[in-house]
Amino acid sequence: MLAPPFRGFFLGRLVSLLGSAMTPVALAFAVFGASGRPGDLGVILACQITPQLALLLVGGAAGDRFSRRKVLVAANLGAGLTQGGVAAVLLSGHYSLPLIAALEVGNGVMEAFASPALRGIVPDLVQPAHVQRANSLLASTQNAAKILGPTAAGLLVVGVGGGWAVGLDALSFIAAAVFFVRLPARTSVPAARRPARLTADIREGWRAFRSIRWVSAMALSFCVINLVNVGPWQILGPDLTKARSGEAAWGLVLSTRAVGLLLMSVLMYKIVFRHPLRASRLLGGLSGLPLLALGLHLALPWLMACAFIGALSFTVSGITWDTALQRCVPRALLSRIASVDDLLSYSAIPAGLLLTGPAAAYFGAAHLALACGVVYTIASLAPLAVRAVREVSAGSADTAEPGSPDSPADSAEPGSPDSPADSAEPGSPDSPADSAEPGDPQPSAARKRSPRLARRSGGSFANTSRR
Repeated sequence: MLAPPFRGFFLGRLVSLLGSAMTPVALAFAVFGASGRPGDLGVILACQITPQLALLLVGGAAGDRFSRRKVLVAANLGAGLTQGGVAAVLLSGHYSLPLIAALEVGNGVMEAFASPALRGIVPDLVQPAHVQRANSLLASTQNAAKILGPTAAGLLVVGVGGGWAVGLDALSFIAAAVFFVRLPARTSVPAARRPARLTADIREGWRAFRSIRWVSAMALSFCVINLVNVGPWQILGPDLTKARSGEAAWGLVLSTRAVGLLLMSVLMYKIVFRHPLRASRLLGGLSGLPLLALGLHLALPWLMACAFIGALSFTVSGITWDTALQRCVPRALLSRIASVDDLLSYSAIPAGLLLTGPAAAYFGAAHLALACGVVYTIASLAPLAVRAVREVSAGSADTAEPGSPDSPADSAEPGSPDSPADSAEPGSPDSPADSAEPGDPQPSAARKRSPRLARRSGGSFANTSRR
């Protein structure tokens, strides 16, 4: 798996994720220390997330229209410059909220372009049969960074100050760009077939998102899950756990959950489900267990067990979803469909965070957590009512460009019974996984084709589902 060109991409992501995992802790302490006003951090974070959400669809269109390698290199260089500017302001001793907020706006813009390209480039770098293994390696790296990053940031804050840790994040973006610049250059859509305007690209992506039933059903499910999960877990979890088991309990719960995330991301390198979305939805209901445990005031050992089991199913859901998108969605549409998915998922998070406090005050924190756990479970299982979700298979792969004479996208819905995806098992002589070369975006017409989703690297979205 770690052969070129995927090796360069993996190393770039590793460096970037380690840097980004340090930033939330380092930035919080640096801003508190410089301003003494907790509200400043909220303004800075809002300035980062707002342009990211506003421009996600534009970033998705850019990821399909231009070389994803070039988009990633430009976005990482831009993020390195903006984070470097934030570090310089913090280290200079001349703190300025408007200046840091403006720099974080630029950082959010870069993330809006990077996220869809990151999800779209994976199938360009590995054979179809290895996409899930690639996603497993990337998820393992991300989960390991979530464990190591905050610890390293804490040590740096104590030793040299938060500004230096933010500076290391800036360097990690530059280093990632150096790795990405060596990736193969590709343009998803030939110039002659591109729409004349970027807005036409966005409309085409939206139509494709709505027309592929299993994609839209799953994305709506993740939207509801993020609405009822992230806010209650992050806001109610510490308070309910402290009241039942003491101040140290919440740290134990989060550590147990982190172990579950990392363990399953490693195991998914080998585990392959015949119908990945069907399996992930059945297991996905278990991710609601931690909220149910909070609502039922379960003792600490039971809460830790629920957090561990929920983390296992949460990871299965994310890896199978990304793999399904990358294998079943035509590559020329992949970044745009991923951007719509991201927009729905990420937009639900601020709404959930804002609603949790008032809802907990009205209904009670425990009752709200219990209700959200029930809704989480129902939302996880609901996509199984859609036949196309149940029938997406592990052998599905659609890498042809839409509109090409031999593209299965024009004759059958990905994952449907009539789709070429179901005519060959992985590893069989007719399987496209064995006939396509690594990174080959469009196998020759003589090769059989068979008819995949998508997330960000931590920060505010560390508990986001879809993943």
